[in-house]
Amino acid sequence: MSAAQADQIVGKRKNAIKSSPSRKAFVFCNTVFFTFMLFMCAYPLYYVLIQSLSGGNEGTKALLLPINFTFNNFHEMLTIHEIGNAILISVVRTVLGTVSHVFCCMMLGYLYTKDTMPFRKVLYRFMIVTMYVGGGMIPTYLVMREYGLVNSFWIYVIPSVLSAYHVILVKTFVESIPKELEESARIDGASTMKVFLSIILPLSLPIAATLAIYASNSQWNSWWDNQLYNAARPDLTTLQLLLYRYLNQADKLLQQLYEDHTQEITDLEIQMTTRGLKMTVTMISVIPILCVYPFMQRFLIKGIMVGAVKG
Repeated sequence: MSAAQADQIVGKRKNAIKSSPSRKAFVFCNTVFFTFMLFMCAYPLYYVLIQSLSGGNEGTKALLLPINFTFNNFHEMLTIHEIGNAILISVVRTVLGTVSHVFCCMMLGYLYTKDTMPFRKVLYRFMIVTMYVGGGMIPTYLVMREYGLVNSFWIYVIPSVLSAYHVILVKTFVESIPKELEESARIDGASTMKVFLSIILPLSLPIAATLAIYASNSQWNSWWDNQLYNAARPDLTTLQLLLYRYLNQADKLLQQLYEDHTQEITDLEIQMTTRGLKMTVTMISVIPILCVYPFMQRFLIKGIMVGAVKG
């Protein structure tokens, strides 16, 4: 039997399998199921969006398209004097926190791959213990106070520069890089930092992007550290804590907007409701992450897969 005949027979068998009633039923059920799952995951976010773009009491009935379409909800929220400073604090902490976290985890993960690192095994095991054992909220607060981080912007950045899990991911990824690259650089007289910046870091962009997504998402959504350590500093209030307060006090906030607005109250009521305000608050907190994630998704998947296979 020739190769062409064998390929023809295999092709006929594949077509028979694809055209069989059981196969068609499976494909149909599979498509329906995953379409339903996609709808269940995507529609809640879409529902929040159309509610935030709807105005008046009739807007609360919107299910597929906005009713009384308006951007007034976003306009009124973004004109609140506290919002601007809160956005600035959240953006700065997210950028600084993400950059410092990625760099420190990458550097420490790289050092843990070196046999010449003093007390490497002891320090590595000690780091792993921190994944399972914590000091508790009160001891942690006392430690942060002794460090002078309470009522300080740096409480948002310094405690989060390292993560044991992320260091393990980096270590696993770096171990997959051919050692010959580093050895050739050492022969040319490159220092440890030079090797890290010129060879290891560029080749580790997938895992670095994975860490960046995790860190930026954590920094942007964090509000508990603000509530716990910086409650006495209104100028350091983050966007998430401010929006959390707005969600819990939507009626009071809406009344404040009525009092501060220059238009007639009846005109404003047509445009804005408590429900619309809550939905707008939710969208403001979600939009930045939605804008970042699609561009980093391919790096995230690659970084996770490499860590999973090597680990």
